[in-house]
Amino acid sequence: MQIKESAENYLETILMLKNTRGYVRSVDIANALQFSKPSISVAMKHFREEGYITTDEDGSIALTEKGMEIAHSIYERHQVIASALMHIGVNKETAYADSCKIEHDISTETFEKLKAWLEKQAADK
Repeated sequence: MQIKESAENYLETILMLKNTRGYVRSVDIANALQFSKPSISVAMKHFREEGYITTDEDGSIALTEKGMEIAHSIYERHQVIASALMHIGVNKETAYADSCKIEHDISTETFEKLKAWLEKQAADK
């Protein structure tokens, strides 16, 4: 399941907004990503057609199972990489900013090894 980095960012943002606000609308995504409402509208139309999201009559956006799988995967990468960076002394703000860049390019093998290392570090404490 390979999709573009921008699509991963949209799906992760929808998940994070849903978790913090309880609902998601296009305007919320536009504000979070600092994109124009027309750009978000085009993207959401594409995501609906591809089966990543659903929308209801009041404009609320929900991730489908397919969209949720990608969003959770990217969100996990974001959190794990940021944690690893903070573990080696990177400040929180920089760790999360860098993690957002790394999460899309890191290989599955490297990510899994990093995750296992971080879990081992936590278990050893």
